[in-house]
Amino acid sequence: MTTSAPLSDAPRPVTSAADWLGWGYAGDQNATAASDTLLINEQSRLLETQGRRIIKFGFGQSPFPVFASAVETLAEHAADKAYLPVQGMAALREQVAAFHRHMDGTDWRAERVLIAPGSKLLLFALMKALPRAEVLIPAPAWVSYAPQARLAGQSAVRLETSFESRWLVTPEQLDRHCREHGPGLSLLILNAPGNPTGLSYEPEMQRQLAAVAKRHGVLVLSDEIYGPLDHRGAHRPFARDYPEGTLTTSGLSKWCGAGGWRLGVLNLPETLGDELLTRLLGIASETWSSVSSPVQAAAITAYSVTPALEAYLDAQRRWLRVIGQWCAQRLEAAGVRTHAPDGGFYLFPDFSAYREVLRVRGITTSAELTATLLEEAGIALLPGSAFGCEPTQLTARLAYVDFDGKSLLARECPDDPESAMAVPELATVRHGIEALTAWLGAV
Repeated sequence: MTTSAPLSDAPRPVTSAADWLGWGYAGDQNATAASDTLLINEQSRLLETQGRRIIKFGFGQSPFPVFASAVETLAEHAADKAYLPVQGMAALREQVAAFHRHMDGTDWRAERVLIAPGSKLLLFALMKALPRAEVLIPAPAWVSYAPQARLAGQSAVRLETSFESRWLVTPEQLDRHCREHGPGLSLLILNAPGNPTGLSYEPEMQRQLAAVAKRHGVLVLSDEIYGPLDHRGAHRPFARDYPEGTLTTSGLSKWCGAGGWRLGVLNLPETLGDELLTRLLGIASETWSSVSSPVQAAAITAYSVTPALEAYLDAQRRWLRVIGQWCAQRLEAAGVRTHAPDGGFYLFPDFSAYREVLRVRGITTSAELTATLLEEAGIALLPGSAFGCEPTQLTARLAYVDFDGKSLLARECPDDPESAMAVPELATVRHGIEALTAWLGAV
């Protein structure tokens, strides 16, 4: 008779599957909490059900309606039910490539495009498909980059930025890191216009950063989901300066207002060969299989450059620019250091000028600051610590999207921010910024 060795030296008896789970999770270094951006949305909704008025500056969802022609196409194809190719419909990949060649001046090719249910999943799949790599992530950066790197089995390294560097990784900083850490595969994640900052690189600085990445053989993942929402329509893709080493992601969630449709795109340059694309297709086939048929059909329409689409994008850019400029100016006037945004719909204000008066109230971290603002002023922001900043850095992300975008698009946008902010659709944003500065004046 043989006996089995004990499975472990468990410190307590295990009597059920639930017990095994509870014990197995204890001290798990790979445990991943829910996304802060999704949590703040849920918290705001909960407070509203309790009768509180909440200014929703926390969740970064486009306030504008989905491009109307794409909605019509979606309805026409609602009955489509076939599984589509893992890489995405050939017609859609052709349209996506043509869209980015037109908009960005980059050499996207249909055979190197991958379609997925949102760019978020593409980011994770790419990190999972790579061999062992060091993932370089700016601080601040979007909340999911670092958790995704850990889930993919890669090491995440923060590159601290500052207000003075416009919250951007500098060429000198990347060069210094590469020299100090020696050879090995590195993946630098860039996001411009940025979440949480709304900022982009000036062309010359981007060229210098690209030169450093090329010199050290750094692979770049350029998340350009907000690219079409550059406020002046002048987005410069990173692949224009480093085409052989840049993978680019985008999708419908921001510029097309279709976050819930879950459609993302990835372009892989030919210089990276076929192995990486093959690996990504393998991951896709074993996980998401394909994006839904009706959404892919609608995306063909969304990615077709027409006068109507260009007018839709231009109207969004105009409104987002004047709103962002006005909000930044008001915060600056109140002593909150804030860069005016280059694109998208975010600001990343720095409240460090209020550090001492906040400390007297027991507020010493960005999380304590945003929690107090939500409780006392009904303003939902996300703390800088959610984006990888040091907890004691008094920064926060402000998403200026609490307005009716459909109604706003029906209006002509004045060039003057003060005139623009006087329209009734923007009363909540106006009230939110005024309430924030009033709260600061009272602390």
